[in-house]
Amino acid sequence: MAKPIEPKAKVIIPARAARAEIEVERSRFIACAGPAFSIEEARSFIASVKQEFSDASHHVPAFVIGRGQSVTLHCTDDGEPSGTAGRPVLVVLQGSGFSDTVVVVTRYFGGIKLGTGGLVKAYTQAAQAVLSILPRAQKVSTLTILVAFEYAFFERMRQLAEAHRAKILEQTFETDVTLTLQIREEEYEGFQLDVKNLTRGSVAAIIVEKDPETIMEIELDDEPGQA
Repeated sequence: MAKPIEPKAKVIIPARAARAEIEVERSRFIACAGPAFSIEEARSFIASVKQEFSDASHHVPAFVIGRGQSVTLHCTDDGEPSGTAGRPVLVVLQGSGFSDTVVVVTRYFGGIKLGTGGLVKAYTQAAQAVLSILPRAQKVSTLTILVAFEYAFFERMRQLAEAHRAKILEQTFETDVTLTLQIREEEYEGFQLDVKNLTRGSVAAIIVEKDPETIMEIELDDEPGQA
C-alpha cells in the first residue's frame, strides 16, 4: 500500500460554532465562537448572539478574517472600560491559530464590580474557554471520484478509502459496486496506485469534480504531533 502523503501546513478555521460559559464573582460570561469568512458573516453572527441574549449587560465581539496582508481585525468593549474586554478577547483569538473566526463574549452582570484587572482576566478566560473546544477545520483541495469494481474487492476498497482519508459519498450496488468518494487532492495519486495494485490494473478511479476550498474537520490523527 502506498504511504499517504503528509499534508502541508494549512490555515486553521472553525469547523462549526461552539459555546462555553464561566462564572466570575456572580457574573456569567458566555463565549460564542464560529466561522466567519467575511465581515458581513461576522456581523451576522454577532447580531444573532445579541438577539439570543438580548437581556445581557454586554456583548463583546472580536474577529479575525483573512490572513497575511489581507487580514481584518476587529474588537469593541461594548460599554466595558476601555481596553478591558474587546482587546483581551482579540489577543486570545490572534494567539489561538484560528483564522476566519468570530468570538462574542456575553456578560450578565452579577452585582459585583470586577475592576479593570478582573475584567481583563475574565474576558481572557472566557475567550480561552470557547477557543479550546472550538472544532478545528482546514480548507483543502478535494476531488470527487468514482471507482467501480467487482464485489470481491468491496471490503478492501473501503479499507483503502479509509487509509487515504476519503469520505464515501455514495455506494451503488448493481452488476459492479460503484463508490463515489471525496478525497483530498494530495491523497489521490496514492489511492489510485493502491487501487491499481489491488485489482492488478483492471480498475482505476475517475475524477468527476474538483473543489479547491472544501472545509474538512481535522481529526485527532491529523493534528501535528499526534501519533
